[in-house]
Amino acid sequence: MKTLLLPSGSAIPVLGQGTWYMGEDPAQKKREIDALRLGMDLGMSLIDTAEMYADGGAEEIVGKAIQGRRADVFLVSKVYPHNADRRGMQAACERSLRRLGTDYLDLYLLHWRGSLPLAATLEAFESLKNAGKIRDFGVSNFDRNDMLEASALPGGDQIAANQVLYNLMRRGPEWDLLPWCRKHAVPVMAYSPLESSAAGQRRLLSNPHLKVIARRHDASPAQIALAWLLRQEHVVAIPKAVDPAHVRENRASLDIVLTAEDLVELDQAFAPPLRSTPLDMR
Repeated sequence: MKTLLLPSGSAIPVLGQGTWYMGEDPAQKKREIDALRLGMDLGMSLIDTAEMYADGGAEEIVGKAIQGRRADVFLVSKVYPHNADRRGMQAACERSLRRLGTDYLDLYLLHWRGSLPLAATLEAFESLKNAGKIRDFGVSNFDRNDMLEASALPGGDQIAANQVLYNLMRRGPEWDLLPWCRKHAVPVMAYSPLESSAAGQRRLLSNPHLKVIARRHDASPAQIALAWLLRQEHVVAIPKAVDPAHVRENRASLDIVLTAEDLVELDQAFAPPLRSTPLDMR
């Protein structure tokens, strides 16, 4: 599996597995665990989750999936903004660790920016890192101005990643956020790389230009959409899949090499931003 380096020097796989909506239906528990394990078998050892997902239910699913395999997994979770001060984050992290069945996280993210001061959040992250509860910390849904503000604070230079909604239909981060992150070697984690809603996914994957390129590569439209993200420097993609065929399909997208012609056609079908726009959030 191809990896990239966090600012700390730790390696993170460029293709991982998301878990949003997992843990909500007990009838799907085994299927979800099996899908995550299959992904791990295929090299997608990065698993992203959050205390928010199914009120901790997704973390419990992940905990079951990684049982006996913790050393092989790059584990990411996210903390609610209202828990993001020293006292609140300590308790939230401990709850997440219990649900995940581990004593540390590889990466812990602030899920989105809330009302608590960023300085207090960074202090809380550093405290957890010093205690060995987390190895790296970062943010999610931060635009360039948020990153500028956070990076100027004590501990801000340790921000290891920024997770944002980014895909062919949501290219806003390309205007100023991605260039800033690349300049400062902060990887961008693209969540919902195939869109989050059923309607959005249908709109993306039914695009006729995307279908033409997919046929050219004997691939699916979803694989081309993922390959487009994965070809970029400092970008990580975390698609969620429960169907075993989709898990394998996601992994195979890493082997697709898009041509210059493909990229021109994708720009024509999904126009890059012409100005700064607010970040999309699911």
